[in-house]
Amino acid sequence: MTELGTDWRVVDGVATAWFDAPSLIEGAALAGRIVELSADTLLDLRATGLRVRLDSVEHAEAVSAAARDLGLAANPAALQQLSVVFESTNPSEVRQFWQRVLDYVPEEDGGLADPLRRDPALRIRQSTESRPLRNRIHLDVVRPAAAVEQLGLGEPSGPYGVCHSDPDGNDVDLVPGGALGERAGTDDWQAVFSAMVCYRVGTPTQQRDLAAAAAALADDMGFPLLVDLRPGLVIIDSGKDQWEKDAHGLDLDFTDLAENLQTAARDLGATVDLGLPRFTQLFLDAADVAAVREFWLAALGYTPDRRTGASDIHDPRRLNPVLLFQQLDASDTERRRQRNRIHFELAVPADLAQARVTTTVAAGGRLLDEAENRWRIADPEGNEMVIVSGG
Repeated sequence: MTELGTDWRVVDGVATAWFDAPSLIEGAALAGRIVELSADTLLDLRATGLRVRLDSVEHAEAVSAAARDLGLAANPAALQQLSVVFESTNPSEVRQFWQRVLDYVPEEDGGLADPLRRDPALRIRQSTESRPLRNRIHLDVVRPAAAVEQLGLGEPSGPYGVCHSDPDGNDVDLVPGGALGERAGTDDWQAVFSAMVCYRVGTPTQQRDLAAAAAALADDMGFPLLVDLRPGLVIIDSGKDQWEKDAHGLDLDFTDLAENLQTAARDLGATVDLGLPRFTQLFLDAADVAAVREFWLAALGYTPDRRTGASDIHDPRRLNPVLLFQQLDASDTERRRQRNRIHFELAVPADLAQARVTTTVAAGGRLLDEAENRWRIADPEGNEMVIVSGG
């Protein structure tokens, strides 16, 4: 087996590296070289660097060499992967529900994965413990309106009329997306909390050129665009709410950038896939929102939303899901006492795991138990996260 170099770590079972870059353009230059090496490598281009997840470790040294040639250094401290774990007395039915809602694919371990490897994986584990009260964690999922309608999940509930529940009573707010705007020049784009467009490409060269064009257009406007490269696909994304002026805080109209990006993609012969956009975020109910939010900011290394009144926290590189917090009635003691049916699992590099455990406990966490390469920690209100070392 090919040895991984010092740039690389195994995270959630995948050889992964993050290379710091001063701009989208310089990150796109590395992405272009990697696409020429292997069209199956997963690439996540950001304004501050590039995450690389290898399909084969045989490409590790060549990718590292390309990064060195471009003057880009690896930063293993940036690596982590957050997933969601469901504990269920009826895993099969729960799995079927979430597979439909998310359009995920089954995994060998019985869980579900985003086929594009952008949104968090779901792991579904057998439980014998009855937990009948409403969970304090739920998911928000936004998909194209036509896809939501075709699911036929029945009449939704909740204050916004979008809530559905799985067989165990775990909730999902399944929100229909819509057009980004009325401009003809942004027809390819959809608003799914993010402004997002997914383009099919026929060759690695076409993929490389579209990523480079997107990087140049976004850098020219000073916008921190998200550009993800998957086999035969380029996904261009604003990040949650970042197409709205109060969220990005920049002196620009995002729809101008969206129109320019659409023109560039069509000129390169890319074909839009309107069914693919999807956005997933995680909601936590808390009696003391401030304390719980501060814990998760530290535990995940996340960044608070710039907007006054928004409880969102996000991965500074926008590689992992957004978390939001909403008020729970403090008098609802039974619900607060019930252990959640859902918890989070955070995979980090093996050499950084103990430091992350220390940081998480120092932020107000309680170490509940530990096993080989796994630490289960509760936040100030009992919501749990398992830190996993390496794979």
